[in-house]
Amino acid sequence: MMIDFWKSSGFHLLALNQQGHLDVTADFIRAYLTRPEIHPIDESCENEIATFEKLMADPFVKIDDAEIAKFADEDARENYHVVLGFKEMLTRGGTIENAYLNLMKSGDIKIPPVFIDQMVAVILRNILSHCHDPIRVKVAEIFYREQNVSTDEGRLMLADEEIVEMFAKTGGAGGLGQLLVESNTPTPSIELDVLSEDNKEIYWPRSDKFDTVIDFRFTQPALDAFARVIEAWIKHFYQLEVRCQPRQSIDDEKWAWHIGLDAVSTKLLNTLYEEKSLSFEELNQIVALFRLEIIDQNAVELSLRGRPVYLGLAMTNANKVQMKPQNLLLNLPLAREL
Repeated sequence: MMIDFWKSSGFHLLALNQQGHLDVTADFIRAYLTRPEIHPIDESCENEIATFEKLMADPFVKIDDAEIAKFADEDARENYHVVLGFKEMLTRGGTIENAYLNLMKSGDIKIPPVFIDQMVAVILRNILSHCHDPIRVKVAEIFYREQNVSTDEGRLMLADEEIVEMFAKTGGAGGLGQLLVESNTPTPSIELDVLSEDNKEIYWPRSDKFDTVIDFRFTQPALDAFARVIEAWIKHFYQLEVRCQPRQSIDDEKWAWHIGLDAVSTKLLNTLYEEKSLSFEELNQIVALFRLEIIDQNAVELSLRGRPVYLGLAMTNANKVQMKPQNLLLNLPLAREL
């Protein structure tokens, strides 16, 4: 039985093709056309309303710059350029996966980061459609949602940064909580639930709230679950079987290749690879290490066959994890482009 989750991803608006990838649909594009930045308001001019109605009738219709230039509102013109640029990118790709991969390979990224995160979310929603492990689905959020890291009581806790920030402002009690915080009125202490093997089923009805926490320490279920998501992510795009295993350290005299899963880990792994030492503070920034093996060695660059790929995930000085999942696709040592 398939379990529904991440309804906000828009997965239900897309169509699954024979390759198991997500075909771009009119309904998916309409979801972006109804965003507050695009949807007409009372003050919208006739030209803007006419263009909106044309797009809603046929989201794939071509809108040229001259038509947008007739909009009276400057912000509306800018917003339409952004969303229509995103629409054109999706249309050229044909599938969400192709559009994402083409965008990442191009290096010419002009769409808002939030749109990229939403693409990653819906791709992962597709990948994990038949997953029944809530912890695996939870850790997949790291791919597209910034995480806040805390190390209280010897644990390594990852919580959604947006939720942590909201709780800090409101005490978790919405608008009333914000008023209480701003007036220095004491509010009840609210703790986010930590997912474990005992309580993990609480995740499913709360999946779109992003309000659960995971313990990311070595040997904990979340770390192994994250490795499984890495394997599935690579296989989905490249039909390439890989084996990923958490590691406490990299002890390999023949270390030949590594991939940082974020900007910080890239810098730290480069330093270690060059046999330079890290400071105590830098070592503490490392959240996780993995050893990745590509099963079909014929797919690996000749000089690197028989060598594992080491992966790192790290936090910033502000205790934030900002993963770049495209690094897993762009930086593998492959013999040819897949």
